[in-house]
Amino acid sequence: MQKTAKNYSNKLIIMATYRISGVWKNTNNVITAYAFHEVGENSTSRAVKKTKAEAIAIVETRGNLVYTWQWNYSTASWVVGERVEVVNGNNGKYLRSNPDNKLTDNLEHLIDFDWIQP
Repeated sequence: MQKTAKNYSNKLIIMATYRISGVWKNTNNVITAYAFHEVGENSTSRAVKKTKAEAIAIVETRGNLVYTWQWNYSTASWVVGERVEVVNGNNGKYLRSNPDNKLTDNLEHLIDFDWIQP
């Protein structure tokens, strides 16, 4: 389900679009993995568990677009959220969405999938 476009004037080439619907955390409450969904032309894949390193590589790949994907309980449907980026922190690289919003900026607002067996 890879999307490609030709680059004629240094414009962004869209390689693939992904959504992140949830996270897995370790005993120290640190995110260690993410639930990734690849967006196709007519559908979106089921969640695939990606390690932190794999997730960072996907987001850093030029042309990939990654957004949060949140469950809206009022409408009983998924809603595309904020664009995800990689930032360098004191403890290395991590994923972040909206840096101005303390509630959603580090993806900790997404569904916690720790209760699902890998």
